[in-house]
Amino acid sequence: MTNRADRITTLLQEAFAPSLLEITDDSHHHSGHAGAAAGGQTHYTVTMVSESFRGQTRIARSRAVHAALASELAAGLHALALRLRAPGEGGVG
Repeated sequence: MTNRADRITTLLQEAFAPSLLEITDDSHHHSGHAGAAAGGQTHYTVTMVSESFRGQTRIARSRAVHAALASELAAGLHALALRLRAPGEGGVG
């Protein structure tokens, strides 16, 4: 069985063909908080640049990522911090 970060990576690569994809497990920062599991793998930061985000609002981008990760959200993924950009947009890097 792969870890959640690997599964997230695979799902996002398949859905968005990103030119940049960084997944960070932030679960250790949330120990004791709602949704935090003893084994971690519940809170992540996703930084992604994809052409598919061009022309989309921040909300539309977020909804697309949540839809792509629906299986992980249903299986215990609790929180995502998202930095989503189209190529050439600032704020990622």
